[in-house]
Amino acid sequence: MQVTPRAAGNRIGPYLDGVLAIRVSRPPSDGEANRAVLRLLASMLRVPPSDIVLLAGEQARRKRYAVHGLSAAELEARLAGLRD
Repeated sequence: MQVTPRAAGNRIGPYLDGVLAIRVSRPPSDGEANRAVLRLLASMLRVPPSDIVLLAGEQARRKRYAVHGLSAAELEARLAGLRD
């Protein structure tokens, strides 16, 4: 996923070529943007935040997350509505 911190507002999408764009209003300092992304993802995917784990990119704009409790097909279906 590609994260843009300090955006005008929180927004998810589009989802293109396997990359999900996420914009959050929080700054990247002290992990604030990462926590905002986690909350936004959990809400959009309808899973508890504890089911989402940051795998790579803690201090980068490109991040990889694991989502527990959803199959790959379920995850893809929930992301499919975000394609532009």
